[in-house]
Amino acid sequence: MPDLLIELFSEEIPARMQARARDDLRRMVTDGLVTAGLTYAHAAALSTPRRLTLAVEGLTAHSAAVREERKGPATTAPQQAIDGFLRATGLTIDQLEKRADKKGEAYFAVIERPGRAAPEIIAEVLEATIRTFPWPKSMRWGAGSLKWVRPLHSILCLLTDEAGAEVVPLTVDGITASNTTHGHRFLSPAPFAVSSFDDYTAKLKRAHVILDSAEREAAIWHDATTAAFAAGLEVVADPSLLTEVAGLVEWPVVLMGRIDAAFLDLPPEVLQTSMREHQKFFSVKNPKSGRIEGFITVANTETADNGATILHGNQKVLRARLSDAKFFWENDLRVARAGMGEWLDGLKSVTFHNKLGSQAERITRIAALAREIAPMVGADPDMAEQAAKLAKADLRSAMVGEFPELQGLMGMYYARAAGLPEAVALAARDHYSPLGPTDTVPTEPVSVAVALADKLDTLTGFWAIDEKPTGSKDPFALRRAALGVIRLVLGNDVRLSIDRLVDVQILRHQSGPNPAALDLLTQILSTATQHGMFGDLTRRLIDGAEKLVPDWLVPVRDHNPDLSDSLRDFLHERLKVFLKDQNTRHDVIDACLAMPGNCDLTLLVKRAQALQATLATEDGANLVAGFKRANNILTQAEEKDGVEYSYGADPKFAETDEERALFTALDTAEGTIKPAMATEDFTTAMQSMATLRAPIDAFFTATQINTENQIVRRNRLNLLHRIRTICLSVADLTKLDG
Repeated sequence: MPDLLIELFSEEIPARMQARARDDLRRMVTDGLVTAGLTYAHAAALSTPRRLTLAVEGLTAHSAAVREERKGPATTAPQQAIDGFLRATGLTIDQLEKRADKKGEAYFAVIERPGRAAPEIIAEVLEATIRTFPWPKSMRWGAGSLKWVRPLHSILCLLTDEAGAEVVPLTVDGITASNTTHGHRFLSPAPFAVSSFDDYTAKLKRAHVILDSAEREAAIWHDATTAAFAAGLEVVADPSLLTEVAGLVEWPVVLMGRIDAAFLDLPPEVLQTSMREHQKFFSVKNPKSGRIEGFITVANTETADNGATILHGNQKVLRARLSDAKFFWENDLRVARAGMGEWLDGLKSVTFHNKLGSQAERITRIAALAREIAPMVGADPDMAEQAAKLAKADLRSAMVGEFPELQGLMGMYYARAAGLPEAVALAARDHYSPLGPTDTVPTEPVSVAVALADKLDTLTGFWAIDEKPTGSKDPFALRRAALGVIRLVLGNDVRLSIDRLVDVQILRHQSGPNPAALDLLTQILSTATQHGMFGDLTRRLIDGAEKLVPDWLVPVRDHNPDLSDSLRDFLHERLKVFLKDQNTRHDVIDACLAMPGNCDLTLLVKRAQALQATLATEDGANLVAGFKRANNILTQAEEKDGVEYSYGADPKFAETDEERALFTALDTAEGTIKPAMATEDFTTAMQSMATLRAPIDAFFTATQINTENQIVRRNRLNLLHRIRTICLSVADLTKLDG
């Protein structure tokens, strides 16, 4: 079986596009070959900045002949239907066969396709791949119509077997396939011929090209860490930058330089960000002090002076970049030490969203909510409010204007420069976190309060203006904000009512910044104790005031609790996704969501964990079967009789030992479950519930529920009701599968 080698040689491919391009090339070519009837053993795609390469091993030399029979319309069908069948098969009426069918006589088409040689198929598939390649951005050049990410110079397409190598005949827009390629642009620019994939990779390496991006990454990291170690320093790990740099060079040459002493006092994150974003440098730190003192740059060529000229030029550019950063830093420190008032005033003119007001208005809402959350997370309310008011001040700083990814982090440095408490500084740094499923969750109480307030304000704001996520669209990252709320609450074992906070923050959005409205909301929050009271309580407060309701109070009066319910359901959906990723059964989550207190996420998760642990035991699993049997019998009887059997079962009507034992077991279990549930000891409650498995099984084995004695029957149905009530007090077992 022959092996196939393809190389598409062009001007430099952007590093960010190379990984996807490798996958697309492998997928499009192999899918096309298989569709055309060829099979293969293995395929791998590789890339450098100037080439995309695909190696396919064990390709079949020919596609198999295909004979296909296709049934058509009846011979008596309208001519229009027959013509359509002829077009679909590509045959004429004379080439169709007439055969007897269940409903008469019908046309049949026998289509025979002879096998084709691999080169013919490869040429067809590769041309289609090149012409339809899904580059994020592409260009045309010269007078041709072909589009590629950068001008395409040559195509190498080679089939190799025991007999030798064969160039696949192919021409695309004037570019004819051959067996030649080129080495490094500067070090080995001459073309050379290859005869196989092994020959290709070996000659490329001699021509100063490392084909495999993973090999280039390993070489860069090895040389960089070795150079830093020799100087008593360490390279700061940056996997994404390593991948990007490996996509910029074909022959990596690592060079290490030092940062001028004038810039060493800049925050390490500023140095690292400036070097990474502007010049693709790796940062090198002193392991003893943690200070960034040097940099690693990766050249794409070897020079006679061992890179001295390259390093000198890079250091010159770096000095200019860091001079800008130093200016930003010093100017920002001046504003920070003055209290950051200049930045806070500036946020009044920065629009957060045209329907949600300015950043300054948003900060006011977040500060109010952070103050309310603070006691729930063990934070000082005054400190939480102060931190929330200053957490976003750095958005107006010059440094964050230049490097937006440093927002929050620079806020920490500026808060420290202003002499603010450390808790305020840490809240500025951490209030955006967690940003994703693997991001660190803040644990400092003030940071938790501000982070929760920030994310809840985002969610409630976009819910209030009906900008909810739809399908795969989530332009405001609301799913990420919801996951952040969930991780903050669960990660810090926070006990709070999401509903209460959601309700009052939606009202804040609807009422605006009017002080009177905020006073009213404070009354609502301090008086209401549970979800559902907000609407009635708001109306009572308004009715007790003036008959003429001011305009700013109308949204408060007309607040729709369904909005809050919708957001709570959204949070629950995100919680289900989060728990499923932690191997919690979906039906267990549903069984716990159906219980009271589901707006307390920590309580909800503890209940789910206890239920799943119970169901993992033999008694727990079998108890569910017994519960469902009791529930089904009881439900059918209540529907048939038109009554509810909930008037209390009396042990004096028990006729069997098993029936009396069940009464005793229910008394014992109930005596344990009620106090355990009151103290939220779900593990004890569910373990006690699981002890009912044996007496319930024995009861059903020995006892007939629908006996002819109506008094005994009613008593037994009431006993089933008691089983259902006790079990449902722990979790809604009707939601469980099976």
